[in-house]
Amino acid sequence: MSPLEKTDLLQGTLDLLILKVVALGPVHGYGIAQRIRQISRDVLQVQQGSLYPALHRLEKRGWLKSDWGESENGRQAKFYRLSPKGRSQLAAEEQTWTRLATAVGLILRTAD
Repeated sequence: MSPLEKTDLLQGTLDLLILKVVALGPVHGYGIAQRIRQISRDVLQVQQGSLYPALHRLEKRGWLKSDWGESENGRQAKFYRLSPKGRSQLAAEEQTWTRLATAVGLILRTAD
């Protein structure tokens, strides 16, 4: 698979990416998907069927808070922001991801 092909995300990874994107500032669901796609240079694409259940799950856990507001196109949209609990969770998940990426990198750099 080429690095530029669209990549499916594992649930835990999706949660981390959503938390990170929302940490940048309040954003609605479609905006979260767009930011992930843009920041990843079109490598990562989040489908609505994965995104909205994840947003509801993160909100239920108390990691996200939401308010209704008007989107750029004048429509009502639910805007998500990190709660204090979500900010702590993001820090923990970033640390775990860094450890995992380092470990995988070590294995990939081993000689055949």
